[in-house]
Amino acid sequence: MDFNVKRLAADAGTFLSRAVQFTEEKLGQAEKTELDAHLEKLLVKAESTKHWTERIMKQTEVLLQPNPNVRLEEFVYEKLEKKAPTRMNNHELLGQSMIDSGSEFGPGTAYGNALIKCGETEKQIGGAERELIQTTAINFLTPFRNFLEGDFKTILKERKLLQVKRLDLDAAKTRLKKARMADARATAEQELRMTQGEFDRQAEITRLLLEGVSSTHAHHLRCLNDFVEAQTTYYAQCYQYMVDLQKQLGSFPSSFSNNNQLSVSSGPSVSVPTIPMTTSLPSVSGGHSGSAASGGFNELRSSNGSRKARVLYDYDAASSSELSLLADEVILVSSVPGMDSDWLMGERGNQKGKVPITYLELLN
Repeated sequence: MDFNVKRLAADAGTFLSRAVQFTEEKLGQAEKTELDAHLEKLLVKAESTKHWTERIMKQTEVLLQPNPNVRLEEFVYEKLEKKAPTRMNNHELLGQSMIDSGSEFGPGTAYGNALIKCGETEKQIGGAERELIQTTAINFLTPFRNFLEGDFKTILKERKLLQVKRLDLDAAKTRLKKARMADARATAEQELRMTQGEFDRQAEITRLLLEGVSSTHAHHLRCLNDFVEAQTTYYAQCYQYMVDLQKQLGSFPSSFSNNNQLSVSSGPSVSVPTIPMTTSLPSVSGGHSGSAASGGFNELRSSNGSRKARVLYDYDAASSSELSLLADEVILVSSVPGMDSDWLMGERGNQKGKVPITYLELLN
């Protein structure tokens, strides 16, 4: 019982000391230990990453589901960990209405037959839209959300703890300045050494977490490529569906009999351009397919050799173990055993450091 009381009293004293230090800093009556410039820069980068990740996520969700009420309903079901009820999207609703009306007018009539064909195409587009939403949710939105709800929350927690350790350190410095008696100064100096060590350890933990934001950027770049590829597939499918539909409608007669039955003679067909539909669409980087690029990096890792690579984008090194890059420069890259699969070892003259593979294009 006495131990608990003493512990509570000590905690209350520590809290009061932090509160006094914080208040005096705000009033300009106490000195404040500043974080080093590199750590401050990493904190700004992390905050910026969090801000724009939230913005991009929100606008992507609006793009995929413009109806705010449906988005709210899906959010509630997600929080309840329940599956949202399946509903037809706008293309599928339009398609079903066209099919129903075409069936009532009669599939044997030109108008009824055309409505049915249009309805079937609209439902195909609706299915393609559903695939786009599902693919985007898995490959694009989920990794962004995982960063906000996982890595960034950990960064916030450690950053708050760093602020607490900083207040303890500055409070110890203040007590040392105010100490007059020899015993009091000895106690204050010992406390200062302890709080300085705790602050330095927490600063290092926070720095390591913040440097991981560069890896997050590299991962999000891959997710962005996946999103663009999903959109490319979707729009290519929609275009091909509409081209096929236009050809079918172009074969309909230009004039009908009084009862609107299909005529035996048909009008001229509509000539429209077509695009080849392939299962593998080109990647957005460097004109090479994603699988070919991945294959090149896999071969490099298995060979333990080195290859020349062109830099696709500027990259600022987040730590001394990384190498800053300039777009369009050519560097030498190699694989190091035990290194993360998203990184390679880059060399430029006598400079050497880790580089993210998503910023590189291997050269033959």
